[in-house]
Amino acid sequence: MPKKIIKRFLPDHQTIKNHKALKMFGTVLHDPNLWHLNRKSASGAFGIGLFFAWWPVPFQMWLAAASAIPMRVNLPLSMATVWVTNPFTMPPMFYLAYLIGTTVLGAPERHFKFQLSWQWVVQSMETIGPAFLLGCGICSVVCGLAGYLGLDAIWRYSVSKAWKNRKLRRKKMQ
Repeated sequence: MPKKIIKRFLPDHQTIKNHKALKMFGTVLHDPNLWHLNRKSASGAFGIGLFFAWWPVPFQMWLAAASAIPMRVNLPLSMATVWVTNPFTMPPMFYLAYLIGTTVLGAPERHFKFQLSWQWVVQSMETIGPAFLLGCGICSVVCGLAGYLGLDAIWRYSVSKAWKNRKLRRKKMQ
């Protein structure tokens, strides 16, 4: 069951409620729907997390939390899913976003060398920025929808399978 697998990896809700970065949300975090794990809340949270994972900003978890709260989906799952982008996966993911952006814009692919400086970021936003940001937006929407629909389908399939197995066990008992 997806619920058992997901619960194994999620932190305790008290730990998240007491996290210093989330104190700005106040008592809103006491809504039980933010901690409940069902098909709707898990699928929505997974979609939100994948949506914000493609955003090239340093505060993706806050954005995921700020979206999960009004949508009343599982808060820990939405924040954890954002970590699909991490220091190891970010370069290939963002390069893919750049390639998608250049394809959609019909712009030529520019070769660049990454430098860890603010000057490079400003300069690159003028040259490769439009294609990169468009690619990030496209990947964000596509992956968010695919994550939502995919987890929803997996959840429905597992529940259906569990019902069928239960039905077969009952027949065997009779």
